[in-house]
This record gives sequence, C-alpha cells and structure tokens, in this order.
Amino acid sequence: MTRVIVSTGTAANIEAVMRIMDSAFDPNFGEAWNRGQVLGMMSLSDVWLILATPDDDEMPEGFALARLTIDEAELLLLAVRPEARGRGIGRILVEAVAEKARARGALRLMLEMREGNGALALYAAAGFAQIGRRRDYYRGRDMSRHDAITLARPLGIDPGLVA
Repeated sequence: MTRVIVSTGTAANIEAVMRIMDSAFDPNFGEAWNRGQVLGMMSLSDVWLILATPDDDEMPEGFALARLTIDEAELLLLAVRPEARGRGIGRILVEAVAEKARARGALRLMLEMREGNGALALYAAAGFAQIGRRRDYYRGRDMSRHDAITLARPLGIDPGLVA
C-alpha cells in the first residue's frame, strides 16, 4: 500500500476538492456542495480542511472538511475518489479530523449522512454510533425521500490539555 500524506488544505486547494467531490458524490442525491458553499465555509475561522495525498502522487485522493462549535466538532464533508477507495484513505481522514478536533478541545465528533450511504461501514468501524434520525431529510433527484442519520464519536480529553 502506498503511504498517504495528510496535510492541511486552504482555499488554494479548491480545484482538487471539487475534482474529488464531483467524482465521489452520487449526483442522484444532490449531496455534493458547490464551490461557493465550500469556499464560504472555509472562510470561517473554526473550519479546517484536510487533504490525503499518496506520497507517489501530487494530486489529493481525498479530503475532509470539519468545524468546531464550542466543545463539539462536526465532520461536514468527507470524500475519496472512487478509484482510490479501499486503501484506508477514508479512515486516515476520519482519524486526522478526530485528532485535530481533540487538539482544539472537542469532546465529540459528529456527522450527518443519508441513510443508505455506503460510508456508514467506515464510520461504524471508526467508532461512530447513531444518536439521531431526521425523517425524509434528503430528497433525491427522482424525488425519493431518505432519512438523515446523525452519528457521534466521543473524543475524550487529552490529559496533556488538563491543567
């Protein structure tokens, strides 16, 4: 397996983010964000972008966008190019977000996803558990309705941060 380099992204990485998002999200569900939404969110001080790039390549294969609200972090977006799936990149991104969230004082990491999204197995393996459901939250292009599932993962407190 190729080693993956995790780095902090900036607005300068928007082309790579959009390339990954366009390939990773199923257009039938309308879950992908547009460039303006991503850049708008990235302009906030409590939001961070993480990129995952194989060390034998210059182009990122995955990204995660997250934010901190007081003592809770939210994983807003996570995407891995379909051609790069199955190599552990998604799990590396989840752990990188969790580490950064913990370092910023978050006690838990939350996310929301469409029921039926194949990434549920990734999140369950990474320690997330379902804590809520929003009925008929997502609507597909065919007007089908799908519940949103809210997941959370406790992060604990880093003993080095406690005085």
